[in-house]
Amino acid sequence: MARIKGAVATRKRRKKVLKLAKGYFGAKSKHFKMAKQAVMKSGNYAYIGRRQKKRDFRKLWITRISAACKMNGINYSSFINGLKKSEIALNRKMLSEIAISDPEGFSKLVEKVKN
Repeated sequence: MARIKGAVATRKRRKKVLKLAKGYFGAKSKHFKMAKQAVMKSGNYAYIGRRQKKRDFRKLWITRISAACKMNGINYSSFINGLKKSEIALNRKMLSEIAISDPEGFSKLVEKVKN
């Protein structure tokens, strides 16, 4: 019975890693050992970044809403509390879009919250 060699599988695996490392600086895109380390590290950064993106956008929306609230003479926490009490169910993303694209509509929301 013939001995099975792993050359094909090894080459396939190495080509896959080198393809992912394409465009990296210097030896990180050419040498398998360095490319493997760089690809693993970049995968970790990408994983972390996908979680940070959610935080960053929420922070941005809150900042925009807060700025729009200050222009209407109310602070952010009072505004959000008022929205909950008046049972207006709008998420922060939509509130920030309203604050940017329709300032008059946002002012009406603030008036409802104040009453």
